[in-house]
Amino acid sequence: MLIDEVTIDVKAGHGGNGVVRFTKTKMSQGPTGGNGGRGGNVVAHAVADLGALRQFRTKKEVEAEDGKDGGQNTKTGADGKTAIFLVPVGTILTNTETGEKIDMTHPGQEVVVARGGNGGFGNYHFRSSRNTTPMRANDGKHGEEKSFTLELKMIADVGFVGLPNIGKSSLLNELTNASSKVANYQFTTLEPSLGVYYDLVLADIPGLIEGASEGKGLGYKFLRHIERTRVLFHFVTADTKDPLGDYQTIRQELEKYNPTLAQKPEWIIISRSDEVGQERIQEIRSLFAKEKREVTVLSLLDEESVKEVKKLLNHITEEYVTKKDEEDTEKEGGKEMTNEKTMEKTKKEKAQE
Repeated sequence: MLIDEVTIDVKAGHGGNGVVRFTKTKMSQGPTGGNGGRGGNVVAHAVADLGALRQFRTKKEVEAEDGKDGGQNTKTGADGKTAIFLVPVGTILTNTETGEKIDMTHPGQEVVVARGGNGGFGNYHFRSSRNTTPMRANDGKHGEEKSFTLELKMIADVGFVGLPNIGKSSLLNELTNASSKVANYQFTTLEPSLGVYYDLVLADIPGLIEGASEGKGLGYKFLRHIERTRVLFHFVTADTKDPLGDYQTIRQELEKYNPTLAQKPEWIIISRSDEVGQERIQEIRSLFAKEKREVTVLSLLDEESVKEVKKLLNHITEEYVTKKDEEDTEKEGGKEMTNEKTMEKTKKEKAQE
């Protein structure tokens, strides 16, 4: 079972205490109390595993180790071990008290969410010419304690949406190495599935129904996973009685949940076209043409129609992924050029002075 939202408590380690100690060596009286070690931090680490939040099904606390107390001969106590917990890429951590958000966007990203307390000073730290035998030492500071809500919003290039049992999982399995469950009944897919088609990440979102934005069916818990997709593949089956009505039902639910979803680039896929005749396919094309919407007809039994879908994906790769990456690179390059020009201008101004 996919866990995509949970609230946890994190507790960083307390710093170790400084200590009061004196040397026992004759003719060498003096303070030697060491400092306490620093408490361990709590760190969130992003991984490419959608199921990473399962660790919080029962235990919902993450606690780092306390620092050790200082010792004799100015020995500093050991630092507490850092506590690292894994979260899926696409997880948003929200501080329940401040509302501050941390967005985990790429594998390997690490963020310190709670800092350990500093260790206290031992009496060696307080020695001076006027105070050769200080009896003072500090206690370690407390580590931070916080509460976070972890909400997974999958990051994918193409999101598959539509009513239940319309062929989304079958296409994902056909195009990628995914192994989504496929069966001839509603709500076969109970959690989102990901697959990779060359440079594209495809996300199969569990089937939606009318009222999904209000919690009906599988509810809106999976609608959040569509928010971060670049484009949508909206599936409608060829053998439905009301293809346009089915399409509009899901569109309305997307708009109710988040109006920006209606602004995403969208391709309409007419699935299971092998279940009806060509006359019905033409009727469906005409219905959507009246709404000024084009459709792509798909049958997994027809190699040519699968190739058409692959052409769409290649176009999406070029239009929405490659181009976007190039634009980002140009922006970064522009910033660097601006910085260089600014530095050159500053140098010239200084030379003139």
